[in-house]
Amino acid sequence: MGERVAMISLHTSPLDQPGTGDAGGMNVYVIELSRRLAAQGIAVDVFTRATSSTLPQVVEAADGVLVRHIAAGPFEGLTKGELPGQLCTFAREVLRTEAAQPLGHYDAVHSHYWLSGQVGALARDRWNVPLVHSMHTMAKVKNASLAAGDTPEPASRVIGEEQVVEAADLLVANTDTEAQQLVELYGASPDAVEVISPGVDLEVFAPRDRAAARRALDLPQDAVVLMFAGRIQPLKAPDVLLRAVHVLVEQDPALRHRLVVPVVGGPSGSGLEHPTALADLAAELGIADVVRFVPPVSQGELAVWAAAATAVAVPSYNESFGLVAVEAQATGTPVVAAAVGGLTTVVRDGVSGLLVTTHEPRDWAHALRRLVDDPALVERLGAGAVAHAREFSWERTAERTLDAYVRAAGRMRAALAS
Repeated sequence: MGERVAMISLHTSPLDQPGTGDAGGMNVYVIELSRRLAAQGIAVDVFTRATSSTLPQVVEAADGVLVRHIAAGPFEGLTKGELPGQLCTFAREVLRTEAAQPLGHYDAVHSHYWLSGQVGALARDRWNVPLVHSMHTMAKVKNASLAAGDTPEPASRVIGEEQVVEAADLLVANTDTEAQQLVELYGASPDAVEVISPGVDLEVFAPRDRAAARRALDLPQDAVVLMFAGRIQPLKAPDVLLRAVHVLVEQDPALRHRLVVPVVGGPSGSGLEHPTALADLAAELGIADVVRFVPPVSQGELAVWAAAATAVAVPSYNESFGLVAVEAQATGTPVVAAAVGGLTTVVRDGVSGLLVTTHEPRDWAHALRRLVDDPALVERLGAGAVAHAREFSWERTAERTLDAYVRAAGRMRAALAS
């Protein structure tokens, strides 16, 4: 493997705060993978669209990791749905950046999300280097499990994804489930798909004393803390947690005095159309007094919130992986998750948390009630959560990704020779 990788993350910058707008697990993925690749001697240039005129053209995000802000379209106000119109401008600037360097400056392109894959395919052909692509989410999967009231992904995205699957030398899937979806739904060749799990920063997300975490956040020691962390949008289904809490309080009114339900994150995607929808729902359900809305926080602070929780709920309708579930488990907190997508890999039912097969509030209330009523179960699952999370490290992800770059180069040479 060569010395330098072009990482393309068009629609969201690894420098953005996860938990709001379009920033989420993918941001964490790109910056953490880049940092670990750099630690192994691979220089990384991350190309992302500039969203402010005040951003420097180049930022050193970490030793060996440069973030290059590309001007493409108006700095602010563009939704993800409007970004396809800026693909040509973005691609032109990426190619221009490389053209100012000595020949053979990049040894591989790694694109993230379909928009970046479109640019990556062009760079691959122009630079004659392999393209490795990570989908992160897929329109066909998302449209098959839409939340009520959510907007389906457009046909243009489906077509764009199919084109990227065809163009990439190697596709990186987060889980076996995602690999299967790439093959079955997008016609990917099975030997063109590599399963590489994302990691978790086990230094930041480490077991810590729950009592100390609660003191740091000014939470009562005897509280039942049922937490949601992530972008507030229908796909992530924070409303399912709120409706389940409403059922819990109906079943046991005395529980209300001990309940704290932190919702850590900001509106995103179709959730931006009704930014107060979740607060309105809490009021409508009569649980506004127990729900606490917390703006997006740093990784370090998120780790404290997770450690303070009795359980972290991940009720998403679809997750290709579910990074927040691994992060929560790494702090020693069990996760109650929907049995969808990557969450069935990330959470071991009955070992590190509980999986719920529906999005029915009563089913979620039943799972949460098991933890509320049984502190010994919380402790047992918490210990299992720490052990399970140790299986996911960014160092291992980087090593396997480096191998994928080498394999992609081999596949590209073989294709050219045939």
